[in-house]
Amino acid sequence: MKLATMIGDVRTSFFRKPVTQRYPFERRETPERLRGLLNWNGENCSGCNICSMDCPAKAIEVIVIDKKAKRFVMHYQADRCTFCAQCVFSCNHDCISLDSNGWELAALARNAFAIYYGTEDDIKYVLAGPPAPDAEAPVEG
Repeated sequence: MKLATMIGDVRTSFFRKPVTQRYPFERRETPERLRGLLNWNGENCSGCNICSMDCPAKAIEVIVIDKKAKRFVMHYQADRCTFCAQCVFSCNHDCISLDSNGWELAALARNAFAIYYGTEDDIKYVLAGPPAPDAEAPVEG
């Protein structure tokens, strides 16, 4: 590359308005059909687990606490999700949607991508794990 050509390019670039955006400070509207984070409406859910069976990335797990009382917790792993929307198409009860505004997915730790949907008490119950076996109960052997 010739020095004169390079100086001419630098001169024109120096006085031209930049093409790029200053992203965190200047934001565009997100496209309406953008596939972002998953949203779950537990009121309509029947606990059929079709969404978790059809998920190619195994990013969804529906934990059934009490099917008659309609107590479910959805464990969504956003770091596994490919945002294919197969779960949205598979859900017969319109419980699942993909949010067009939830697309900024940066975190310092992997546990930030583990999202639990459900009531607060049900989530605490699931996170506590299965109840410990009773120490006084006889052990069958």
